Amino acid sequence: MRTRAFPWACVPIGLAVALSAAGQEGHPLTGTWSGDWGPSLTERTHVTLVLDFDGEAVTGLMNPGPRSTPLTAVALDVTDWTVRIEAEGPDGESIMAEGQIENLESYHRTLSGTWRQGAAEGDFTLTRD
Repeated sequence: MRTRAFPWACVPIGLAVALSAAGQEGHPLTGTWSGDWGPSLTERTHVTLVLDFDGEAVTGLMNPGPRSTPLTAVALDVTDWTVRIEAEGPDGESIMAEGQIENLESYHRTLSGTWRQGAAEGDFTLTRD
């Protein structure tokens, strides 16, 4: 008499493998991030970043469209999940954002910190869409 225990024993193993594969998302900055920045709660500017990791570096665009701004540098420090983003705005102003990734385990993680654009300075918060 043959038992059918072997096929049923494989089900939990198959589920564990499938769930661990679903958790693999790639680089923590890859994706579209949207939010805003500004010097106060009432004075805000919408921002969208599209970031990609090519295996060596993070590249991307700010506010995709006719006046999009390519990012000139993106640095991630994985020891504390801090990020530094640099760009030159469409009007030639220097843009620099420094922040920290929060809720890293979530697909909709956030990035928040300090934003400087030309002479203006404020805070920013972006959420990965």
